[in-house]
Amino acid sequence: MSVDKNKKVKERIGNTNEISDEERVEIIRESSKMIGRSVFFSVLIMIISFAPILFLTGQEFKMFSPLVLTKTFSLIGAAILAITVAPMLTRTFMKGKLIPESRNPVSNLFITLYKPVARFCLNWRKTILAACLALVIGSIPLVTNLGSEFMPPLDEGSLLFMPVTLPDVSNSEAKRIIQLQDKIIKSFPEVENVLGKAGRANTATDNSPISMIETIVILKPKDQWRKGMTKAKLISEMNERVQIPGVSVGWTMPIINRINMLSTGIRTDVGIKIYGKNLDSIYNLSRQVESTIKGIEGLADLYVEQLTGGKYLDIKIRRRDIARYGLNVDDVNMVIESALGGMILTTTVEGRERFNVNLRLAQEYRNDINEIERIPIQTMNYGVVPISAVADVKITEGPPMISSENAMLRGTVLFNVRGRDMGSVVKDAKERIDEAFKKLPQGYYIEWSGQYENQVRANQRLSIIIPIVFLIIAFILFITFHSYKAVLMVFVSIPVALIGGVYSLYFYNVNFSVAVAVGFIALFGVAVSTGVLMISYLNDTVKKLVQEKGNNPQAISLPALKEAILFGATQRVRPLLMTVLANILGLIPVLVSTGTGSDVMKPITIPFVFGLITATLFVLIVLPVIFNLVKEWELKKAGKLEIMEISQ
Repeated sequence: MSVDKNKKVKERIGNTNEISDEERVEIIRESSKMIGRSVFFSVLIMIISFAPILFLTGQEFKMFSPLVLTKTFSLIGAAILAITVAPMLTRTFMKGKLIPESRNPVSNLFITLYKPVARFCLNWRKTILAACLALVIGSIPLVTNLGSEFMPPLDEGSLLFMPVTLPDVSNSEAKRIIQLQDKIIKSFPEVENVLGKAGRANTATDNSPISMIETIVILKPKDQWRKGMTKAKLISEMNERVQIPGVSVGWTMPIINRINMLSTGIRTDVGIKIYGKNLDSIYNLSRQVESTIKGIEGLADLYVEQLTGGKYLDIKIRRRDIARYGLNVDDVNMVIESALGGMILTTTVEGRERFNVNLRLAQEYRNDINEIERIPIQTMNYGVVPISAVADVKITEGPPMISSENAMLRGTVLFNVRGRDMGSVVKDAKERIDEAFKKLPQGYYIEWSGQYENQVRANQRLSIIIPIVFLIIAFILFITFHSYKAVLMVFVSIPVALIGGVYSLYFYNVNFSVAVAVGFIALFGVAVSTGVLMISYLNDTVKKLVQEKGNNPQAISLPALKEAILFGATQRVRPLLMTVLANILGLIPVLVSTGTGSDVMKPITIPFVFGLITATLFVLIVLPVIFNLVKEWELKKAGKLEIMEISQ
């Protein structure tokens, strides 16, 4: 459609007269082209901005990739509908008189409120930019003091109590400890039920020794708790009352404990793995590490994995004696296996079920070493002799369990983090360890694991992928505007957009985590998209001003340029506020939620919502000021205005 024809149609729309069907179709076609171009670049930028999340691995990828994929496919579907179905519906339902936007009361209200603010900012440009710079600089101390963690702790509604006893604990003593601690925990009014177990299940995938106890504590709903009671206070009170000499206690939650053990082999938040060649040396180093980091603020449930202290029944056969009695090693081993371990005699069949029938000595004969020494062995020439006649029976000490990783022996120092962020606790612990162990013995080294291992892995990937995404988006913006100035103006919005997110994290006392990074990544895409659309509006307004002056930029005065930019900014108020309010209103239920799962979703929502507010203020207030300064500089320096020809 030509400019003259479009002008005539607009005049007829302004008079609210009916226009012809051909003119209506032409208006829809031209509008669809312009909207389709904007939608394409906006959706492309937002999809690319989410790319870093898809390159994560492990737990963080499994948790956040569905969010990214859902958002991506939703954007693609919405874009397809916007450029195909929406024009058709507009053609079908847009009949009769067309009411101009100037008669929209909602738009007029926002424009009336925004116009004097924008005019003030354009008149006091240096002051506005200085205030904006001060806000950015003021957020730097908040960023440097922001705590860090891998993932926000999910309140599962229950607790997992994991006390560890000495490796040589007996079955009866382990049972007594479980009953005593469960009785104490059940006495708290916030506890619904308690279930504890020692040892491992009948499966090869669970290598828990009898010395490791797991107690699941089911809590009542929080509205039934004592007034002022929090989860941290409850754990602290329970921890004080369940202390038993010789028992190291630890608190976590059932689901995250299983995830930690499966992903890193560590059952606490953080683990310090010590590798070496000798178990005794590894254990000594582990004890030194324990004493070094003890007392750090926020470090709780400190425990050294026991590498010694396991009790073994050692039966050493004397070969000369068995030869004298006419026996061989297999004869003696068969008796030991049958008496202590049990021998399968037969299999009983009951319908479709099969049961092995084992034979071994009764428990009272297996628990006493004197009774074990009297186990009879049948000889050929000397009758029955006790096993002590052909073997030495004694109790020896050894490792309760040998852990190895990467073909090396491994010891572990375990601890949880409570009342402080994980990053700060690990930082303090690292400083102490580096100071105390400046040089380890040859063949020994220390490695950090647990949730901290996941945090380091995620941060390393994001630090590589996010700059690459920035470069890709910058390239897309350059081929869109054909101007590096436009790219710089759009990217200036990024730190300002992050201001709201940073201040909100400080206000809500939220640590930086992968979830917070996801919120900032989503905010980055929206901020860049809104900046692109604002610059497009301002550029079109300047282009029309140049055309009105007969393509002679020197005929344009600075006040006229300022008024044109002000007019272009006011035309962007309604669509921008619609976009922002739709995002904010859609996320308010998540922001105010308190149920299970809100602990993980709020760190995503908080920086996104509050960062979106500051990004919107920047696009409406600061971006026109920057655009005006750039265009005035072009006009003064070269006597011409650079019109950014947006790609079709």
